[in-house]
Amino acid sequence: MTDTQHDDLALERRFAAGDELVLHELYRRFSGPMYAAAYNVLGSRDLAADAVQQAFVQAWRAADRFDASREIQPWLYAITRRAAVDIYRRRRKIVSEVPFDESWSSAAELRDAGISLDATWQVWQVREALERLPPDERQVLQLAYYQGMTQSEIAAALSIALGTVKSRTFRAQRHLASRLAHLRDG
Repeated sequence: MTDTQHDDLALERRFAAGDELVLHELYRRFSGPMYAAAYNVLGSRDLAADAVQQAFVQAWRAADRFDASREIQPWLYAITRRAAVDIYRRRRKIVSEVPFDESWSSAAELRDAGISLDATWQVWQVREALERLPPDERQVLQLAYYQGMTQSEIAAALSIALGTVKSRTFRAQRHLASRLAHLRDG
């Protein structure tokens, strides 16, 4: 056993025993990679930082249940990923409560439906960004998000290869992310 492996085991035992000083060491060692994992899921610096913070809180609350004979790094990454997915789902739920379909023709209709000015503005920003996508990219997103179709169903409906659907979806999402970055960062 190397000195590093021995030190890691001591770190894990201290963590499981509730040693508060070990949190600083865990943060120093693992917060960067945990942040990268969360950013990979969320695509937002602020949300990724929130996920890491949430993961550390959850890990600390579960310290007494941590098996000190196991490595802590994969455990922390699993908690981080779950925290990031939870944040993603919460944000997606909030966004899904605001309709983005074509049936809303004016801001006045959205306002009259009880949707806030901020949410109305976001709807229009998303609609504008969608309209600026190339037609093939816009089509796969509309089928996926408005019609609830899987990528395989989209491929069959459009008579194109599944790989083509995947690449169009990826490009469309990347284009939307760049065009809507002001919403995420704001």
